[in-house]
Amino acid sequence: MTVSLTLSDVTAHYGQTRVLEDLSLHLAAGELVSLLGASGCGKTTTLRLVAGFLTPTSGTITLGDRDLTRLPPHARDIGLVFQTYALFPHLTVADNVAFGLKQRGVSKAERLRRAQEMIERVGLSGFADRYPANLSGGQRQRVALARALVIDPPLLMFDEPLSNLDAKLRVDMRVEIRRLQRATGATALYVTHDQEEAFSISDRVAIMNAGRIEQLGTPEELYSRPANAFVADFVGYENLIPMRAVAEAGDAVRAQMPGGHEIALPRAIWGDPPSRDFLLGARADGLRAAPSGEGIPATLGLRTYLGRAYQYRCDTPAGELVANGPLSAPMDSGSAAVLVPEPEQCCLLPA
Repeated sequence: MTVSLTLSDVTAHYGQTRVLEDLSLHLAAGELVSLLGASGCGKTTTLRLVAGFLTPTSGTITLGDRDLTRLPPHARDIGLVFQTYALFPHLTVADNVAFGLKQRGVSKAERLRRAQEMIERVGLSGFADRYPANLSGGQRQRVALARALVIDPPLLMFDEPLSNLDAKLRVDMRVEIRRLQRATGATALYVTHDQEEAFSISDRVAIMNAGRIEQLGTPEELYSRPANAFVADFVGYENLIPMRAVAEAGDAVRAQMPGGHEIALPRAIWGDPPSRDFLLGARADGLRAAPSGEGIPATLGLRTYLGRAYQYRCDTPAGELVANGPLSAPMDSGSAAVLVPEPEQCCLLPA
């Protein structure tokens, strides 16, 4: 059965410290949503509240038409995959996977059949009689995933499940998690601090900060249209340049930056500024260092070779900015240059 998950105005305290502030979030049935943010932002607290390990100070948590807010963890019927795997070292792979079925009173023959089926499904055929100590990190994570899936839960939750794996294995496992989540149709809540991981695996991502959701959207929306400076900085807009709209100029808006220099921002591509005072957000790819032209005046500083481009730290009227330049035309540190905004790599934000 596929069901939705809804958190409504959930607040949580640790002692006198408020960790979550009136947080509301809805996951559609079968959707995978990631909570993304730095340590201390409230994402793990949110997961623990849904799991029943913590009780909210106020607000409600519902799964389908069931109110989970005050239910004990064992009554919530949730599949959990932990960062530390949480496998029983004295049990075989098969017995670890079957553990949740045993707790639910499933007959021995049936639980072993279902466990073996799930072990094969996660790519561990032939490993049923091994113990966790004889498995690699990736294999242990697959066992933890099989144990969560075998009970056929309406909701799957993942708490930093890949953080203990090496880079290549993390990529392989996130593909596997997404494949299995889609195959089972389970609704899933995924907690991570890794932006690439969240963007690659999720239908939508909630970027959290200080117990609040700063923005909830598809990976494409967050990457291209961040809602504010916090989200823009989080998703890689290294340059946040204060601007003031000063004049209309046909299909562009002329904007003034610190020091009085003006540049034209094409309205057809970026739309209207959010207000008279705003921020121009640009990734390093979004500011092209050039020897001349229309753009932000700069003095080039440290040059770094990136393989696909040269990157420059630049002294400008708006402070230090980061810009990229083509490999075919390297420029020397100390040279005068202009930084030309590339529309597709920029955004306008509230000041």
